[in-house]
Amino acid sequence: MTVVELDDGRTVVPDNRWDLVGDAPTTTPLVSVVIPHYNQPHQLALVLEALTAQTHPRDRLEVVVADDGSTCPPDVSAWTSRLDITVVTQEDKGFRAAAARNLGAAASSGSVLCFLDADTVPTPDYIRRAVRLPATAPDALVVGRRKHADLSRVAPDSVVEWLSEQRRLHPSHDCEPGWLVDAYDRTSDLLTPGWDGYKYLISAVMSCSRDLFDDVGGFDPSFIRYGGEDWELANRAFMMGAVFAHEPDALAWHDGPDWAERPVPERISEKNAEALALAPLITDPAARTAGLRYSIPDIVVLVSTDGHTAASLIHTIAGALRGVDAAVWLVGETADALLLRLAVHDSRIRTGTPDTSTLSRCRFVVEVTGPVVFSDDSLARLTAEVAPGECGRVTVDFDGSPSASVTVASSRARHRVRRWAARTDLGADELLGRLFGVRRVRHSEVEIVVGVHEPALSW
Repeated sequence: MTVVELDDGRTVVPDNRWDLVGDAPTTTPLVSVVIPHYNQPHQLALVLEALTAQTHPRDRLEVVVADDGSTCPPDVSAWTSRLDITVVTQEDKGFRAAAARNLGAAASSGSVLCFLDADTVPTPDYIRRAVRLPATAPDALVVGRRKHADLSRVAPDSVVEWLSEQRRLHPSHDCEPGWLVDAYDRTSDLLTPGWDGYKYLISAVMSCSRDLFDDVGGFDPSFIRYGGEDWELANRAFMMGAVFAHEPDALAWHDGPDWAERPVPERISEKNAEALALAPLITDPAARTAGLRYSIPDIVVLVSTDGHTAASLIHTIAGALRGVDAAVWLVGETADALLLRLAVHDSRIRTGTPDTSTLSRCRFVVEVTGPVVFSDDSLARLTAEVAPGECGRVTVDFDGSPSASVTVASSRARHRVRRWAARTDLGADELLGRLFGVRRVRHSEVEIVVGVHEPALSW
């Protein structure tokens, strides 16, 4: 696996290897700071004042305040002479931070987007540190470092001085949520994120390229209450080929305690509401412990019906669905007729092709041709081969037999290759090999066999 250079000088890194990116972008990017806001005039004043003191060049910085229908629209007149600042507003229809961030991003023009909450005050180096990776490696989704303090008595005209006084705390993990500190330490600042790294991407201190944000589709506006929208975005971005990174030198101060430390009434019911909203959209097995099935499966299985009889097809489908969170799409001219003949009533069996929502959120895509018969754990073994840090695609070797084929690819590999194939001089297969690697396994290693054309179904 190797780094691939794009035609504009930026870099596509293999797997999640953000550590292979150089120290600084070749040009200074235009950065758009997007700030969702709702009735927070004092907190917003602190953030805006802190943005005037950034080490990132002021002429390469724009600020968009995305107001979520505040009672009184935010007054930013005190900063218009020092910041390129715009206010956009949406109607108050409840908590819609996800939609507000999308609104702010749409009104901005920077090549790098830096999302900061209106209660999160950046230190002077924050922007410069937070955008280094996205400016050079456009797949990077970067989370900064967040400390907590009571800023209610800090005046806007003294916030820069207050930030300077806190520099003594920067080397330590004082005032930081322990669960985040532990996670970044365990994953080497998300260099090895595993499948659950999305849980450590906090939208209050998140940065990415506009290329990535637009390709992923932004935040999901269906989230209309506090919490969950950053996990959903981060997970979807990872499935679509994002590179996760934690930048500890991009430090901001959040006004107030971490959620886990707040005396919030009905905490369990609030977290349950968040979990119920996320489980249909995040296929991580940890999100789906009840054993129920959702419209979006973890594994998309595309089964060609060419050459199948109804009897051979039912064996292939049954094996693909057994014991895993999967759904099968039957593809081919005979798909509808064969499904009708099977007469099954199983929502996991469909015809046609998966929709965009499914392909942007599932972890794996399996392509099957021929009368393949899977064992109980064949797909579990194959999908383990394309986990983060492993490879991007695995092909099953049937000893040269042309009557069957099985390939398994991670969604993140498929999407990253799709996003950049036209921007390199490499073919899609070569690009996938360079960025993620490919493997072959013998069918006997994963207990897959080629069945007969007309197996016996009688009992």
